[in-house]
Amino acid sequence: MDEILRVENIWKKFGKETVLKGVSLQMKAGEICGIVGRNGSGKTVLMKCILGFLRPEQGSVMVFGKRIGAECDFAPDTGMMIETPGFLDAESGADNLRYLLRVGKKQPHIPVETVMEMVGLDAGSRKSVGKYSLGMRQRLGIAQAIMEKPRLLVLDEPMNGLDNQGVEEIRSLLLSLGRQGTGILLASHNPLDIAALCGRVYEMDAGVLKEISANFKSG
Repeated sequence: MDEILRVENIWKKFGKETVLKGVSLQMKAGEICGIVGRNGSGKTVLMKCILGFLRPEQGSVMVFGKRIGAECDFAPDTGMMIETPGFLDAESGADNLRYLLRVGKKQPHIPVETVMEMVGLDAGSRKSVGKYSLGMRQRLGIAQAIMEKPRLLVLDEPMNGLDNQGVEEIRSLLLSLGRQGTGILLASHNPLDIAALCGRVYEMDAGVLKEISANFKSG
């Protein structure tokens, strides 16, 4: 399979605090990789470096053969959900997605109505996002991440706020995307999510990343 992501020996500091310490990671198309670790261990900072939102002091990040910060500012062909998704609270879910497409001057590879159905939301509902539950906002964030059919997904705690049915639905969706060739890098506190989804698992501890399993997936 083709390599889609290569992180080589990146270091990241904030003031005197070193948050990432020589982190390296590789991913291939269709691979689902999980990162586990306590809050503050550096998982989100790593994801932001991969996406191009932060620049490491040392090392390199390559996404689809492009070096982030040199050949492109942000990760190409990559969908993301990092921390709490931000939306226009007065607008409906569908209108939020259409607005994001207009602002980015992009065309959806998956129609808005279809992508909302994929994550278990009603595209015809006029309910404003401000009245959404945390789980509904999370579903909308995942819809936004996948609607341009990216070849890489970077997801920080994608199951946060979902009920048991929602967790099962989103797990099934992510597994389906992986089978279609999408690479998925996700962070989760839930070992069941990691076991159900990930073929390769890394642990982040105090800024150091190590692989702890290459055949973690169950079932």
